[in-house]
Amino acid sequence: MKPKAPMLSVQEALDYLMQAVRQVAESETLPTEQCWNRVLASDQLSQLDVPPADNTQMDGYAVRASDCASGDALLPVSQRIPAGVVGAPLQSGTAARIFTGAMIPAGADAVVMQEQTEAQGDSVRILHQPAAGEWVRRRGEDVQAGAVILPAGTRLGAAHLGLAASVGLATLPVLRRLRVAVFFTGDELTMPGQPLKPGAIYNSNRFMLRGLLEQHGCDITDLGIVPDNLEATRAALREAAKGNDLIITSGGVSVGEEDHVRPAVQAEGHLHLWQIAMKPGKPLAFGQVGQSFFVGLPGNPVSSFVTFLLFVRPFLLALQGMPQQAPRSFAMRADFDWPKADRRHEFIRVRCNTSGGVDRFVNQGSGVLTSAVWGDGLVSIPPGQTIQKGEMVNYLPFEFLGAV
Repeated sequence: MKPKAPMLSVQEALDYLMQAVRQVAESETLPTEQCWNRVLASDQLSQLDVPPADNTQMDGYAVRASDCASGDALLPVSQRIPAGVVGAPLQSGTAARIFTGAMIPAGADAVVMQEQTEAQGDSVRILHQPAAGEWVRRRGEDVQAGAVILPAGTRLGAAHLGLAASVGLATLPVLRRLRVAVFFTGDELTMPGQPLKPGAIYNSNRFMLRGLLEQHGCDITDLGIVPDNLEATRAALREAAKGNDLIITSGGVSVGEEDHVRPAVQAEGHLHLWQIAMKPGKPLAFGQVGQSFFVGLPGNPVSSFVTFLLFVRPFLLALQGMPQQAPRSFAMRADFDWPKADRRHEFIRVRCNTSGGVDRFVNQGSGVLTSAVWGDGLVSIPPGQTIQKGEMVNYLPFEFLGAV
């Protein structure tokens, strides 16, 4: 009898996926306002300084600091400078009324906020001794001309788009969206809105995985529910491989007689790895069908959710040209016991509490999707380890795993 191959560790499986990455090369140029959640194809440089000139952070009076050394100076107001107006040079011994964002007039070197002044007819009493540069935003203090403001591989959020607009970038080059085909195996699967027959379940994974893929900026081809037979699964794989970068399936990757995804991939392409020493999510598969990568996720919803976050998400990011980064994690106090060690790497659903620790969801079953809704992250428990209440544990927030 052929010996059973050892399961890969979590890190070994992730390393394998990352080494297989072929980054998307095609790009397009779009109006900046249409680039939210897209990935930059090249570095973006500023052609100007931001701010483009010295300006005031406050409503108040532009002055020469040397004219206010007494801390109680009475100065005639020589001009009024709103934002968008270029004032005249400030004459010695005078002040200019100035408003937030307006350019500092030549000759002035400080701004006194209006709360530290008293208007007296056509003059103003300065009740403060300002230092040179006080309340002045210097030209280029935010961005200098020629600086890289957004590097290639940046996923563009609201702040990124605002920064691009602030230096006048009307368009941006972005990588094309990843094309991902999905299908779901199981004769027991039923779509919400349809009657639920005895023995059937609603297809929660379809909605969960589509949401995660949309959140990561993918174009999705949804082939729906595929019957539990080998030929139908092979046909679905062939269809999914047409023009897609990645195929993701849910269910059918275990060893049961009705699990047809694994043999179908082996018949239509190549299966490079299968079974990870982790819980939940052991029956994770990775391979290739035609020119498309293939990831087979477990059918249990929590297993599918966790393996997507830990394996599919970093793989997607790498395909999109984003820099590889380990998931952000934090040392947190466990306010629970986990007395039974497992030979697999466990990921349990937890939630931060108001006393600075994390609580675990009572039922850690791989089909208990309420644990992922209740929780706000995972605690990583390496193989062979237990947890005693009060110990520090490695906490991975869903926020930094792309789940919210």
